[in-house]
Amino acid sequence: MPSRPRKKKKPGKRISGKKLRRGRPKTGVGGLFEGLVALQHRLRAPNGCPWDREQTHQSLKPFLIEEAYEVLGAMETGEREKFAEELGDLLLQIVFHAELAQEQGRFDIADVIRAVHTKMVRRHPHVFGNAKARTSAQVLKNWEQIKAEERAAESREGKGAAAAAKPTSVLAAVPRSLPALLEGYQLTRRAANIGFDWPNMEGVLEKLGEEISELREAFAEKSEEAHNEKIRGKAQEKVEEEMGDLLFAAVNVARFAGIDPEVALKRANRKFMRRFQWMEQKAEESNGRLADVPRAGMEELWNQSKVHA
Repeated sequence: MPSRPRKKKKPGKRISGKKLRRGRPKTGVGGLFEGLVALQHRLRAPNGCPWDREQTHQSLKPFLIEEAYEVLGAMETGEREKFAEELGDLLLQIVFHAELAQEQGRFDIADVIRAVHTKMVRRHPHVFGNAKARTSAQVLKNWEQIKAEERAAESREGKGAAAAAKPTSVLAAVPRSLPALLEGYQLTRRAANIGFDWPNMEGVLEKLGEEISELREAFAEKSEEAHNEKIRGKAQEKVEEEMGDLLFAAVNVARFAGIDPEVALKRANRKFMRRFQWMEQKAEESNGRLADVPRAGMEELWNQSKVHA
């Protein structure tokens, strides 16, 4: 009796030469990750999701930033389920960008994973090599040196005009596109990693006080020259400069104290909002508006909010 012909297998989705399984992924980390990649590929397919198919690297920028901040928010709540969920949303953004790049023939998610894995091994010679680093400070100093060597190697290899012109400064890797607060934090952190830092907190606080005094002087100069339009413009530029120096010094205080200034400011913003809204509620309970409350009454409500909100 002749054997029955075998059915041809339908081709599956691929990632780095391996077929992605259709349907529900396995419970292992590898299977789950492959399933996520396949899911995003399906959403971008011709018969996939219209919204997903319209997206580009540029259109996804706001979502990447938003998801990162939502991870920070979930981290502070301490809710493990929410934390895991938000990390998943951030991971999806990475998978989404890799899918777009693969469609353009630039790279795929496997290249992303391979690159970071290789980088982490290269930048931890004290773990995977013969280098010595007994403290975190030594690790960070070595880290910055390795990155500087990587940038120098790129220049020597001549990977395009942009790479050849790229400076080898330890500060070169700080993106200029970062918000100013984060940029200042990264600049001072990288400088501190190679030893350019105050020996103790007292020096950082003295610098902060110095900047406050210089800002006061700039304000006074602006007030004195209020009648002279030309000089007033220069005085305003001086106030702006001193304000920037003060903020930069405050960022340094936060970094020296081991605090991320962006996270600290976010928390302060939320605290202000909570207390201010408590004041508004109290004003409404008195059949009024906070805007109609006298200045002294606002101060009293504010002090109360520190206890109740």
